[in-house]
Amino acid sequence: MLNEKDIIQKLNWFYSLELNQVDLYAAQSKKVEDIYLKRTLERVAVIEEQHVKNISEMIKQYGGQPTVLGEFVAPLTGKLAGNLSGISGVTNLLKANILLEQKAMADYKDFILKAGGHQTLFDLLWGNLIDEDLHTAWFSNKVKELQ
Repeated sequence: MLNEKDIIQKLNWFYSLELNQVDLYAAQSKKVEDIYLKRTLERVAVIEEQHVKNISEMIKQYGGQPTVLGEFVAPLTGKLAGNLSGISGVTNLLKANILLEQKAMADYKDFILKAGGHQTLFDLLWGNLIDEDLHTAWFSNKVKELQ
C-alpha cells in the first residue's frame, strides 16, 4: 500500500508523461497530411490533456503540487519528439506512439495494483489506462492498414 508521498510522486510521473504526450500528438498532427490521422492525433492530444488536468487535481487532493519540472521539460520533449517522429514517416510515427502508449499502460497497471484503498485514484487510473489502450488499438489498426 502506498502512502500519500508515494502517491504524489507516482502521480507526478504520470503528470509529466501525459504532458509529454499532449505536445507529442499535437506536434505530430501538424506533420501529417492524412486528414483522418491529423484529426485523430488532435483528438488524442485533447484526451491526454484531460488526463493532465485530472492528474493535476488528484495531486492537489493528496496535498501535493504538480511538478514544475514536468510543466517545462515534458512539453519541450513532446514537441521535439513529435517533430522528429513526423519526419520519419507515418508508419514509424505510429509505431513510436504504440511503444509510448504501451509504456504508459504498463505503468498504469503497476500503479493500479498498488492503489488499493484509494477508490477515486483507482477509478482515475483505470480510466486513463483504458484511454491509452484505445489509443494503442487505433494506432495499431492504422499501422496494419498502411502495410
